[in-house]
Amino acid sequence: MTYRIKGIDPAPFRHLFGLTDEELAKQGVVRMTVTEKPSFPCRISLTDRDIGEQVLLLNHVSHDVANPYRASHAIFVTEDAEEAAEFVDEIPPVFETRVLSLRGFAADGMMADAILTQPGEADAGIRRLFADPKIATIHAHNAARGCFSARIERA
Repeated sequence: MTYRIKGIDPAPFRHLFGLTDEELAKQGVVRMTVTEKPSFPCRISLTDRDIGEQVLLLNHVSHDVANPYRASHAIFVTEDAEEAAEFVDEIPPVFETRVLSLRGFAADGMMADAILTQPGEADAGIRRLFADPKIATIHAHNAARGCFSARIERA
């Protein structure tokens, strides 16, 4: 079984890149400077950003479905990210140091199963969830803060 983890497409955020802090604030977005690593995971590159870099903190709808599991939360994106990172049968750097909530969704967008994985256990957790044929996609969330990290699909 092969799986693909892909960062978020930067296109919907490009209109925010380069705006002043005041212009961002009018849209509910905050520019932040990275103060520790790991701590500011970019959802486009799926990497923790380096100390001193700037990221945008914004709300993102990660599960846009017409059922009770519709979800949005705060995420970080890097302003200079050009394209979404992609990992096939490989765990991205942002998963390596975090406890993850892996949420398996059926094709209708309803949650079918969910598990917590400790650092270093993401691959096994993904494979365990995808062993269930009802699960069409998995959403990884950082367990501590609950924010969306990445979508995982069968490849």
